[in-house]
Amino acid sequence: MLRASPLLPLLLAASVRVARAFSPFAGAGAKPLPIVPMSGFPLNAVGVADVLKAPKWPADWPYAPRDFTRGDESPDPRFYDMPRFCFHVDDAAVAALTDFYGTAFREWEKPAILDICASHVSHFPSDVADFAGKRVALGMNEEELQKNGQVDSYVVKDLNEEPILPFEDNSFDIVTNVVSIDYLTQPLAICKEVARVLKPGGQAMFALSNRCFPTKAVDIWLRTNDLEHVFVVGSYFHYTGGFKPPSAVEVSPNQDTTPWAGGRSQNIAYLAVVRATVDK
Repeated sequence: MLRASPLLPLLLAASVRVARAFSPFAGAGAKPLPIVPMSGFPLNAVGVADVLKAPKWPADWPYAPRDFTRGDESPDPRFYDMPRFCFHVDDAAVAALTDFYGTAFREWEKPAILDICASHVSHFPSDVADFAGKRVALGMNEEELQKNGQVDSYVVKDLNEEPILPFEDNSFDIVTNVVSIDYLTQPLAICKEVARVLKPGGQAMFALSNRCFPTKAVDIWLRTNDLEHVFVVGSYFHYTGGFKPPSAVEVSPNQDTTPWAGGRSQNIAYLAVVRATVDK
């Protein structure tokens, strides 16, 4: 096991300051909320898989409107107007996710797949067309989506403006989201829509990293750590009332030799996947 660097406490403290700096309440006269363990979060969790094994969900939706505000509340189409033909996580994390998909997607025969908050690449296996059915990308930038050769079709839509998926009920076997759930300001509505468009037995697979555009990430994301992010996303599925209990797995490379500190992975290629099977 690698030893944690003596600089880690300083880095963690700095990350807290950065989160507060980008909070929409920084300098706005409102007192920042303290960064404390979330209600129901399993304090004995030491890894991603532990978080959703036996969560104690609060009886009611535990989030306030301010949790989904952002430092930059300008229209999202303006932010995403310029195409970004790059990966937003480490190359090793991308490879790990693609490997994960290569196994997970094959649990269905010819699965129909929807990738939401998509861009020029969906990180699907290179041979996905050989074993999958229809594949659709939904995202914000048409120029990026046009370059996505892993899908058959695409839809340009701002889900923060209108959290409705423009598809019929029971249309897909799998819905993916890659490191973008932290930008959705109405995640419960979106997850309800995901449940609606999934076929019976279908599954949502949402990938999470330890990187983001902080000005566009929602406040609750900036105030929580990597393990708590797993809990937050699991809670979205739970409170829809439309999914079976979610689970989570870390797919990062080198995870056995990379330390955690304060609920934060020190792996530059950190990646976790929260999975939830629709209950219909």
